[in-house]
Amino acid sequence: MSTDPDSSADFDSGIDPDVFRDEDDRISPLWLERLRAFLSAGRADDIAMVMAPLHAADVGDVLESINADERVLLVRLLGDRFDYSALTEIDESVRTQLMEELPNAEIARGVAGLDNDDAVAILEDMEQVDLDEVLAKLPTFERLSLKRSLDFPEDSAGRRMLTDFIAIPPFWTVGQTIDYLRREHELPDEFYQLYVVDAAYQVLGTIALDKFIRAPRTTPIQDLMNTNLVLVDANEDQEEAARDFERYDLIEVGVVDESNRLVGVLTIDDIVDVIHEEADEDIKLLAGVGDEDISDSTMYTVRSRVPWLIVNLFTAVMTSMVIGLFNATIEQMVALAVLMPIVASMGGNAGTQTMTVTVRALSMRELDGSRLRRLISREMIVGLINGLIFAVLIGLVTWLRFNNLQLGAVIAVAMVINMAVAGTAGILIPLTLEKFKADPAIASSVFVTTVTDVVGFIAFLGIAGLWFGLF
Repeated sequence: MSTDPDSSADFDSGIDPDVFRDEDDRISPLWLERLRAFLSAGRADDIAMVMAPLHAADVGDVLESINADERVLLVRLLGDRFDYSALTEIDESVRTQLMEELPNAEIARGVAGLDNDDAVAILEDMEQVDLDEVLAKLPTFERLSLKRSLDFPEDSAGRRMLTDFIAIPPFWTVGQTIDYLRREHELPDEFYQLYVVDAAYQVLGTIALDKFIRAPRTTPIQDLMNTNLVLVDANEDQEEAARDFERYDLIEVGVVDESNRLVGVLTIDDIVDVIHEEADEDIKLLAGVGDEDISDSTMYTVRSRVPWLIVNLFTAVMTSMVIGLFNATIEQMVALAVLMPIVASMGGNAGTQTMTVTVRALSMRELDGSRLRRLISREMIVGLINGLIFAVLIGLVTWLRFNNLQLGAVIAVAMVINMAVAGTAGILIPLTLEKFKADPAIASSVFVTTVTDVVGFIAFLGIAGLWFGLF
């Protein structure tokens, strides 16, 4: 295949959206080859032509599909035609690497036209020296606005908020407000409700746009506003803010500071990103892989995974020591060595199921007093019933395979014990970690697996030793 960007045999002179992605919704290799050819030739206008139709999210996919040198070249060749909002759509490691290669003056120019929340997402991971230099190059109002957002805690509502909103006094009429909106040029690009505030910018009420546009021009704003307010504190964790959106079916919510003054708004598009990030984080923590991205380097990935693998090593040693206590028992009946992984494995899987339900309920703040008691009793009963079901199955299989009814009974009893313990451990361990302010998503799986392995081996080998008089 030719790599000449002028070759009409391989490349269409125009850009059709269907050409950018193939039938599997991946970036077309042909389209990507064309872009790389333009990059190699330094053809900035042609690069701008093929990139112009793309949404910022698609540009982000392009940046992740090319190598580090090509990313820098792409941004530099596009210059002021590069939309920096695309940097909010890529992995943190890719963004950090790219930002390190770009001059601070270029970064300042790129973020100057962005919404506050997008600019904060790009700048918040920069070194303080570089961040100060970028902020110093911005216009005064934008600099102060960004600095205020960056002063809020990481992963807080204040970091996520837009600082552009529409605030009006209660004594205006609908007609006055419409006239103001028509003549004002510095309005937010998108907004979903109006905020009614007093002279101190404390929120008195809100007006949804659908209600506002249906009202007669003479209607006083104070007669139209909704005073049942849902507001978010700027210092509140973004996960808590997302929970408010879910609970009250919100599209937009006002953000207030410690003085209860309106300082920004959160919109549903940002909250969708928060929900995705938090779910992604919890999934990774359950597996002990930290905040890894697929774009991370090999050594970073190794450093991220080693700590919990070390913990797993210690728990595995503990489990092996338990097995070592029954060496004599295993030597006298080799079938025990064949069967004991079954008991531990089934207990581990059952415990993981319960643990996953519990960790999710904790993260969603669903466990109040009555729900907690119901969940504990339910999971213990479920563990016992599942234990009885699989005890019968594995007991019959063992009896038929080894022609030993007593061995089938032994593994059946051990299965019931371990499955019941697994259900109990799967809920009590996350609850205990939560009580001691440890993140259940991080540590639960290690402890639950250790408990089910140890109990499973002790129950099976211990009962077998007593039953067959092998001690």
